Amino acid sequence: MTFLDFEKPISEILDQIEKVKQVAEKGKVDVSKTIIDLENKLKEKRTEIYENLTAWQRVQLSRHPERPYTLDYIKAITNNNFIELHGDRSVKDDKAMVGGFGEIDDQTVMFIGQQKGNNTKMRQFRNFGMPNPEGYRKALRLMRLAEKFNKPIVTFIDTPGAYPGLEAEERGQGEAIARNLLEMSQLTVPVICIIIGEGASGGALGIGVGDKVLMLENTWYSVISPESCSSILWRSWDFKEKAAEALKLTANDMLKNSLIDGIIKEPLGGAHTFPDEMYKTVKEEVLKNIKSLSKQSAEKRIENRIEKFCAMGVIVES
Repeated sequence: MTFLDFEKPISEILDQIEKVKQVAEKGKVDVSKTIIDLENKLKEKRTEIYENLTAWQRVQLSRHPERPYTLDYIKAITNNNFIELHGDRSVKDDKAMVGGFGEIDDQTVMFIGQQKGNNTKMRQFRNFGMPNPEGYRKALRLMRLAEKFNKPIVTFIDTPGAYPGLEAEERGQGEAIARNLLEMSQLTVPVICIIIGEGASGGALGIGVGDKVLMLENTWYSVISPESCSSILWRSWDFKEKAAEALKLTANDMLKNSLIDGIIKEPLGGAHTFPDEMYKTVKEEVLKNIKSLSKQSAEKRIENRIEKFCAMGVIVES
């Protein structure tokens, strides 16, 4: 397992547990009490670290290389009962944006999300989770398909941003994202958006307009990354930690400012440490929100959705 700098004390305790187990195997010694003591110590250390994370540390966790990605969540909560659909019917199939129909407990759902790679080759194949315009147009095509068959939509957001290349701009990156914002605000089916990792700029917002917008505990959502913010304000990446605090990009900050609808608690140690627990929690949240949203009429959902987003950023001065 990969450990971040601030997770070093946890790594040291896990190493101790492993060494004690090896001693027990070789010498046939009863070390159960020692292991219990170390496991209690591990739990205490995890609690101490993860309950006092800074904004920058949460950004680091959102990028953890072993953190579950979109397809991991989809396959887990649908028990591999997922049919991926491809292409925007215009340019090509963008591998950074995935989507298709899946079944959760007999409920058919349209899943859409950005997909990063698990290794160097797959990261290049998935363009590091940065969609081109055709990725957003594919997402919109799938949303319209879900609307046609009256199926709820769940989007998983995890991107460092929409692809900023020249060819993406030539093919209308800004227009594609803007079109999605307009169309998503008027979809007649329930739309649930979940930030599972990085939620950067318009690249995240392009599939982020929903009836319910939720964030996992150790994720971030902002118009700009801390590094980019630091490079603009201070002409250096050295102030990224200061920028992360100033941007108010954590789940708690976003909820406090009424920019999201809720936070999904992660297991102690993060989603990457106990992925199966995380899948179970996300599945429960998806089903709960689909059930509550389905009780509303389409007109009411659209009205509430538009009102919610129009109210964001409005300041009333007395």
